[in-house]
Amino acid sequence: MRENFIRLTSGDKLSQADRIILNLLRTISFGYAALMRARASAYRLSIFRSRTLPRPVISVGNLTVGGTGKTPVTSWIAAYLLGKGKKVAVLSRGYGGSLEGTVAVVSDGVIRSLTPLEAGDEPCLLADNLPGLIVVIGSSRCDAGRLAMERFQPDIFILDDGFQHLDLKRDLNILLLDATRPFGNGFVFPAGLLREPSSAINRADLIVLTRAERSGMTIERIPGNIPVISSEHRLSGYRPFSGGDINSFEKLEGLKGLAFAGIADPNQFFDSLEKCGARLVATLAFPDHTDYGDDEIAALAKLKRSSSADYLITTTKDAVKIPVNQVNEFPFYVAQLEVFFHDETMLKAALDNHLEQG
Repeated sequence: MRENFIRLTSGDKLSQADRIILNLLRTISFGYAALMRARASAYRLSIFRSRTLPRPVISVGNLTVGGTGKTPVTSWIAAYLLGKGKKVAVLSRGYGGSLEGTVAVVSDGVIRSLTPLEAGDEPCLLADNLPGLIVVIGSSRCDAGRLAMERFQPDIFILDDGFQHLDLKRDLNILLLDATRPFGNGFVFPAGLLREPSSAINRADLIVLTRAERSGMTIERIPGNIPVISSEHRLSGYRPFSGGDINSFEKLEGLKGLAFAGIADPNQFFDSLEKCGARLVATLAFPDHTDYGDDEIAALAKLKRSSSADYLITTTKDAVKIPVNQVNEFPFYVAQLEVFFHDETMLKAALDNHLEQG
């Protein structure tokens, strides 16, 4: 379904029936875009009032649906702030978890108390990867922040996936744009990938272009008064699923791999593995935010046997949802994705400024 949606919105090789459907979707998009403009204007004119928290709030968000590499950027920012000796709390929606909509503590910085099935994969991944990080979920990020203040007294908040969450006032608004398709086809959902009209870019204080290594294009629709930082996402190696040191992909030379992922763009993950030298004899793409149960594990086991793969490899976002006892019979690895900024100085300066305010 996702591939058909991308094909439809890209406008490539459309049949007459496709064009009729796309025109209908565009009619809906115009109405939805107008609604999103009116909503943003209502907040800008204080008809709707954004609530506040007593500590600085840094928002990291997207303009489009699908993956822009947000989780590694959020993780980098959280790690930098923790490295400064600050108590950091991430406020997340908890998308895809059974507790989505409920205000709940995922991690107090020491113990993760909710599972990915309850809290969603990204909050649990952040909590697992960054000791000391407080993670709280809630559809109202302001309510989640107030709970975090009451229980943990953090020095600073990170509003995860917060660009459209205008209910909470933010002190630094960081917008991520995928350099390969920053505005999709230019249309708002459901006829395109935009969550709101591209003019919303003007709310950003800082723009991070992700996956800039894949694009030599100049983004003309970025206002000249907004600072822009380019970044790259790279696979830095892999580690055993059960834990341990990160290894170079060179250690997999001569072995046959089965790669799988349930993320927004699994094919990009597979391509990245092969560019790093992994020899993939089979791949399996699951829907985004897949919860791995018996059926998924059985499908992987069947494909491993039929492909004669020597090992399985997946993303950190997928691995956090797989119980160890489900895959202990396979050589199983987790690829490590990191973000590298072309100019860290600008980002660090913006973060340091808000640390001083806190």
